[in-house]
Amino acid sequence: MFKKILVPVDGSETAWRALEYAAALGNKFESKLLVVNVVQNYNNISVLAVPLDAATVIESNNELRRIGEHVLKTATSKLTDFQGKIAYKLEEGHPSETILNIANETECDCIVIGSRGLSGIKEFFLGSVSSKVSQYAKIPVLIVK
Repeated sequence: MFKKILVPVDGSETAWRALEYAAALGNKFESKLLVVNVVQNYNNISVLAVPLDAATVIESNNELRRIGEHVLKTATSKLTDFQGKIAYKLEEGHPSETILNIANETECDCIVIGSRGLSGIKEFFLGSVSSKVSQYAKIPVLIVK
């Protein structure tokens, strides 16, 4: 039924629960897992319009990538009992758009995503990543609470 399952992770508790569900589904259907962390880089056109110098932006983006790599490493340690193939991917961009693009490009059959991530106040104003993914995905989406 599900040959390839996309699992976006951001280090939140719901993302780790989604990873558990994806692993269980993957084991049941002998699926491959694609575990993705999406880094949303800072730029000078921010929501708060706070001007930052280029060095600060570059260092902040480098730190975000290091955090993303750590999240993927943590995901690796949580999947030791998974029996199938796993691929890990660190991407940059807008989270919901990037997740949807990856799902299309890699021909995933399902997306398993946590209901709430680490986005905080921005999520309140702009809507959650999981709701946007579920609204625009062309494949089944399992939202884990």
